[in-house]
Amino acid sequence: MCVVIAGDASDGSKKMYSDKCKYYEVPFMVYADRESLGKAVGKDLRSALAVKDEGLCRSIMKAAPELFEEEC
Repeated sequence: MCVVIAGDASDGSKKMYSDKCKYYEVPFMVYADRESLGKAVGKDLRSALAVKDEGLCRSIMKAAPELFEEEC
């Protein structure tokens, strides 16, 4: 599992998601904006996305390793 947090999410939201990811040792990245994240999953604005598929998570991490805060 990994988490993608929107770059334009509020500071409080970024802190909440990143703190929880660090506590549970879930890799996360800050990327794009809320509109782009929502469109990526066919929804409206999204502050964060959880990627539960391990293969997809590894592919995302491989494509942009410098953006992730934690290692798998």
